[in-house]
Amino acid sequence: MFSAVLDNRRFRSWGGQILLLTGLLALLAWLVANTVTNLDARGIRVGFDFLWRTANFPISESVVPYDPSDTFLWAYVTGLGNTLAISLLAILLSTALGLVVGLARRSKHPLTAGVAGVFVTTTRNMPLIVHLLFWYAVATTALPAPRQAYNPVPGVFLSLRGFYIPSLNLDDGAVALLCLVSAGVLIAVIFGRRILSTFGLKARHPFLSLIALVMLFAIVLGLTLQPTAEISFPEMKGFNFAGGLRLSPEFAALMLGLVIYTSAFIGEIIRGGIDAVSLGQWEAGRAIGLSERHTLTKIIIPQALRVIIPPMTSQYLSTVKNTTLALAVGYPELGLVVGTVINQTGQAIESIALLLGIFLTISIAVSLFMNWYNAHVALVEAR
Repeated sequence: MFSAVLDNRRFRSWGGQILLLTGLLALLAWLVANTVTNLDARGIRVGFDFLWRTANFPISESVVPYDPSDTFLWAYVTGLGNTLAISLLAILLSTALGLVVGLARRSKHPLTAGVAGVFVTTTRNMPLIVHLLFWYAVATTALPAPRQAYNPVPGVFLSLRGFYIPSLNLDDGAVALLCLVSAGVLIAVIFGRRILSTFGLKARHPFLSLIALVMLFAIVLGLTLQPTAEISFPEMKGFNFAGGLRLSPEFAALMLGLVIYTSAFIGEIIRGGIDAVSLGQWEAGRAIGLSERHTLTKIIIPQALRVIIPPMTSQYLSTVKNTTLALAVGYPELGLVVGTVINQTGQAIESIALLLGIFLTISIAVSLFMNWYNAHVALVEAR
């Protein structure tokens, strides 16, 4: 009977996997126990109690309020906020620039196509760290002092101390209104058809109908909250600028390096996706009287998305992970904050574990969203 069980192919398959998993878990348990024992022998406590201690170190800039008297946990949240802001901005800007580069590469004008080709070839074959250091050197050495700051357009100033641009100051009511409207638009984009079908409503343009409802809700909410907003322009006062929004040299160098580097890859992805659509589709668009622009936007790009999205997902994930190179220019993203916390507390294992867990969570979230969008635009074969 035992030999009959061993001859069972399914039993051997599952049994081997269970043994392998058990061995892996046992190895991990031994590594954890051995590490804890060695750290205890050296007087180093293991655990996450340090997260509630006072951080006592500054963070030069952040998208959320931070003070050195805050806890290490809030320092991590601050670093995470910077990482998410940089990742989102880099993805949006590099996608927009990549679209321009991809279309320029396909241009029939030889100069446009040639310049785009040189840009892509040069940018892709240069390490990202070199891009960051180059733009950081430009931002900290090539620009003038604040009193002699460049003023390319009204309200924008470029100097060694940073880039100054007009800012929009919102009160609490305006912030709440903006968040609610953004959430409403996002829900309309993702669940619009499902919401209408649930309530038995029919609309020729369901997305536009829901957006109209969101705008009506925003108007009513605006009349209730009475939000206020004002534009602040930077102006020279004393030895520096006051007012407006300051973009530090570190932030500017990081954004320029990431966007330019990533856009070269995205441009090639978009160009390849468009070229993957057969020439017959272009001819079909011309045959029904569409212009080249309308043929591209209405026929070619919707089909090219099925080829573009999978490699674009990998590029977006790489962009998120590339934000860790911000420490090369001194921008306080999550990796730099983790390094500072390790120096302050000695809790290296816990800090690295948190860093790995956070980046894994972000990557999974990006992958799930892109996979959902990929399934949304995927070609459905008739049965």
